[in-house]
Amino acid sequence: MVNHIRILNEFLELVRITSPTLSERGIAEVLKHKLEAIGLRVIEDRAGRSIGGNCGNLIASMPSTLTSAPVLLLSAHMDCVEPCREVNPIVVDNIVRSSGKTILGGDDKAGLVSILEALRVIQEQSIPHGEIQVVFTVAEEGGLLGAKNIDRSLLHADFGYVLDSSGSPGKIINKAPGENSLIFKIFGRPAHAGIAPEDGLNAIILAAKALSQIPDGRINEKTTANIGIINGGVATNIVPEAVEINGGTRSHNLTELQLITEKIMNIIERVVNEHGGKSQVTVLKLYDPYELTMDMQVMAIAEKAIRSLGWEPDIKASGGGSDANYLNYYGIPCANLGIGTQQVHTNEEFIEINDLYKTAELLVEIIRRTPYLL
Repeated sequence: MVNHIRILNEFLELVRITSPTLSERGIAEVLKHKLEAIGLRVIEDRAGRSIGGNCGNLIASMPSTLTSAPVLLLSAHMDCVEPCREVNPIVVDNIVRSSGKTILGGDDKAGLVSILEALRVIQEQSIPHGEIQVVFTVAEEGGLLGAKNIDRSLLHADFGYVLDSSGSPGKIINKAPGENSLIFKIFGRPAHAGIAPEDGLNAIILAAKALSQIPDGRINEKTTANIGIINGGVATNIVPEAVEINGGTRSHNLTELQLITEKIMNIIERVVNEHGGKSQVTVLKLYDPYELTMDMQVMAIAEKAIRSLGWEPDIKASGGGSDANYLNYYGIPCANLGIGTQQVHTNEEFIEINDLYKTAELLVEIIRRTPYLL
């Protein structure tokens, strides 16, 4: 059904294109040409200007061949995490892997390739379909910035699928947490560490006392918290005046997300104040959680498509966010599908070639079933 040679060659082509977050112009121009060659009308929005990038999101449309059918959205992101420059993919034993000096970039170029192949197949085989909206986003790896700043007036799909989850084709992410970013600045008082340490108030020690009291790690089955970055101090002979702490909270429940965020904020402020210091707290809402139930069309069609191919659906919750979080927030029910990527965000990243084929096959089956909601 799908063209194996074409899929592999296109995947190798795309992973060789450098596309770090905020610098997706090169791959966007290639993808725009490919989409137009298939017959889609492509619009680039202005998200790049809003986030300091050199490119916006691509929103394309394939017209319906039917008089009445739901509008289906298919999405993947164009950017990759570093190191992603001069990627040299190695093909051995039906696996494509990184050379070890960079990531491979299957996250998310495997998603891009499967969407392109599915569009070609339905066209070549004259498969009836409703309108298909294609959304290729920028800056997903930078905190879903492309999806956050997308021109929402261009979106009108009834439901859709994001192609951006690790795990084998057949995996469906039906719920994912929301996330808050926490930035704490803690201020003490500088002094010479050898001559007059008693005149100082060590901001790093203040931070340590506060951090020792906050909840951390897995709070419960729905909620997690993490401190990821600490910066402070200028020299070992100076009592540090300031320290900055970056962390995050996540939860599948919006109320719990708010509660754990407020609890950590309150502990930091209280402990620092009790010891004579001062603090500034900034909370940035990154995205909301979403949950899709099995009676929703987006889930029912994906499950039936997977079973029709002889696979067993693997329906799971995710601990991380994706563009699906924002698309669901915008009122377009979207599930995140497994595309076969493994050990993503590392130089050991790889993908089985058969999973590239299987993801494209699944998309064709989803497109085939969508007009009839089967």
